Amino acid sequence: MNSFMFQVTILLLIFSSCTNAADSITQSQTVSEGRTFVSAGGSFELGFFSPGSSNNRYLGIWYKNIPVTTVVWVANRSNPIKDLSGVLMINSTGNLVILSHNTSIVWYANSTKQASNPVVQLLDTGNLVLRDGNDGNSGNYLWQSFDYPSDTLLPGMKVGWDLKSGLDRTLSAWKNWDDPSPGDFTWGIELHDNPETVMWKGSVVYYRTGPWNGLRFSGAPDLRPNPVFEFNFVSNENEAYYEYHPIDKSVISRMVMNQTNYSRQRFIWVEADSTWSLYASVPRDNCDSYNLCGAYGSCIIGDSPICQCMKGFLPKSQETWNPKNWSQGCVRRTQLSCQDKDKDGFLKFGGLKLPDATNSWVSKNMSLEECRIKCLNNCSCMAYTNSDIRGRGSGCAIWYGDLINIRQLSDGGQDLYVRMPASELGEAKTEQKTRVMVIVVVAIVAAIVSGMFITAYIICKSRTKFREKMENSAIIDRSIGSQKEELDLPFFDLATIEKSTDKFSSKYKLGEGGFGPVYKGTLTDGQEIAVKRLSQSSGQGLNEFINEVLLIAKLQHRNLVRLLGCCIEGEEKMLIYEYMANKSLDSFIFDEERGKILPWSKRFHIINGIARGLLYLHEDSRLRIIHRDLKASNVLLDSEMNPKISDFGLARTFEKNQTEGNTNRVVGTYGYMAPEYAIDGLFSIKSDVFSFGILLLEIVSGKKNRGFFHPNHSLNLIGHAWKLWREGRPLELIDMCFDDSCTLPEMLRCIHVSLLCVQQHPEDRPNMSSVVMMLGSESLLSEPKEPGFLIGKNSLDADSSLSKHQSSSTNEMSITLLEAR
Repeated sequence: MNSFMFQVTILLLIFSSCTNAADSITQSQTVSEGRTFVSAGGSFELGFFSPGSSNNRYLGIWYKNIPVTTVVWVANRSNPIKDLSGVLMINSTGNLVILSHNTSIVWYANSTKQASNPVVQLLDTGNLVLRDGNDGNSGNYLWQSFDYPSDTLLPGMKVGWDLKSGLDRTLSAWKNWDDPSPGDFTWGIELHDNPETVMWKGSVVYYRTGPWNGLRFSGAPDLRPNPVFEFNFVSNENEAYYEYHPIDKSVISRMVMNQTNYSRQRFIWVEADSTWSLYASVPRDNCDSYNLCGAYGSCIIGDSPICQCMKGFLPKSQETWNPKNWSQGCVRRTQLSCQDKDKDGFLKFGGLKLPDATNSWVSKNMSLEECRIKCLNNCSCMAYTNSDIRGRGSGCAIWYGDLINIRQLSDGGQDLYVRMPASELGEAKTEQKTRVMVIVVVAIVAAIVSGMFITAYIICKSRTKFREKMENSAIIDRSIGSQKEELDLPFFDLATIEKSTDKFSSKYKLGEGGFGPVYKGTLTDGQEIAVKRLSQSSGQGLNEFINEVLLIAKLQHRNLVRLLGCCIEGEEKMLIYEYMANKSLDSFIFDEERGKILPWSKRFHIINGIARGLLYLHEDSRLRIIHRDLKASNVLLDSEMNPKISDFGLARTFEKNQTEGNTNRVVGTYGYMAPEYAIDGLFSIKSDVFSFGILLLEIVSGKKNRGFFHPNHSLNLIGHAWKLWREGRPLELIDMCFDDSCTLPEMLRCIHVSLLCVQQHPEDRPNMSSVVMMLGSESLLSEPKEPGFLIGKNSLDADSSLSKHQSSSTNEMSITLLEAR
């Protein structure tokens, strides 16, 4: 009898362990069909399920104690299991995977590091984490589901960017109630100088919150301190995200993307009614529709029609200004007189959702008056306001180009100062007097500047005189046309730079490029700098110097090298940059020993950083900028191996509506130039994309495009990669220094993306926004077409840039000059 009872007890224990799993599993345990595990506090449960009327099986997380089954996260949402054979486990390399009955991988979570004792745990926040069991509950997660949201934002989750790793946490709605795969309705943060949360319907903006103003998003007046929720928006060089928390921890809340009615809904669980109560939903009304009223049109709920032109503007087309077609927007009743700044001013519009911030610029350190002056001095500036309205307001936000997606708010809106001609400013006498005073001051300053021009040109010893020379010299006119904006940039004395570099001692020399030598320096306050000194024998000159100063001084992005100042004294011309401790990318990827310091995770981080930097240049900066010399030696690495694009001496600017330019002065580096640029002098953002594709191949393979040698053929690196791709052997391209823990699917995707970037015809290449998206997703990619420049060895030195004056032509009548670099 005792033996029988003992056996029964053992069976009950086994049965109990099968039905009531703990909150975690180790490498020796699995979760299969019919089994779940529950967070320690009993809030959430993980297991396999079938949504709606579907028979497909998915691994998901849902609320444990809520009778209405509510799934908050799905792992294999794009790859369902067709039977009951699914198994969740930790594989031999320490990664979390889902396997089907034939042991094929259905889904995997790629951890950043390999744990010696991997443990998967479901937390009471709803977060599924992979950690090292030897670390205890330190919070050092190797992977977490919160970084890869489905359609639901839970308290404590972040929507937005980890800019160090390139991780973009974006929510996407289920396609329908029976299918949790990602629909075309998504929500994330759009990165630019003034970031904001945006919802997209496909690739088209559907709704935007307006930029953050220190208290809330300018277009979300309901997002304010309240007794139910507290919220947080962070935007700095490391991250940009939004998150929220219930103030009362007993409140159960979630935010969900709804594909059915294209809305983002916030729900609260009401225990008494056993139901989810809708707390808030966006878009709220028609005025939340993106750009409903077109340029300079303001949407006003309650007015008829709801779209009204702002004061001083008229419908662009009276015939079509109706509810079916407001999209043409409004135009000025009186045109601006930008060159005569005394004839322009600003009109204050109160209570607005601020315009689309894509073409905006922000400074946190300006007063509102400084902001007004900066905007007035730039013909492209159409409006300004405080970037932070807390207290008395601070910071400066400036808009360039047409103002779109404005709405009038009955409560909680923000002031916006819109540029207007004097005739539209009414009887504001005080403002007119102030404007007259400004005109007088500007006229006096202009007279002084004119009088000092000749003296400044000759002696050029002070910062003020150099600034005046830069603004007035004929060289600037030839280099950058009519662009003569004031440089907001420190100017260093030669003595200061000589002291910091020990009079340009050879022991502080970091390297030398087409511009000249680069030295490491240390200022008196201890700040380390890199000094780029124009060589007297350099192929570059004052044009390139001015071009780089004017361009990079106006660029602000974590993946672009930061210009700290410049120096010009006598024959010396120098650019002073932030010091990059790890020098350039080529010193690592093309060196067999140093290449081991850059494992794949760091290389992928570098790839994403370069892509984001180019995206900023092409689409997010005020002017569209073509770099024209992107290569491994022009990507610098800081102490944490973060990449920063450098060397803007050859860059060219486009207006936003300009797509292509051409030149008789082809400059750049062999091996990175797009075919249409090297042969015909045509350059565009797609020529930069080609260079990025080459760089991507080099990072993956550890080989140079020029100088590549293969014993069995004479193809260059592009040709070799294309050959391996067509033969189904792309893995043979991967650098041998990577260890077995590397993520092969990620590397294969990079090779695929690189081949898309180096296609022969520019129109076939993706733009950088698509590249960034492709690198950060697992979506299917199109098949690449044959690349350009499948050439092999030639008579030029393998590492040469355009070092001689040569001619290249597509026919006998046209000649393209290849200039020294």
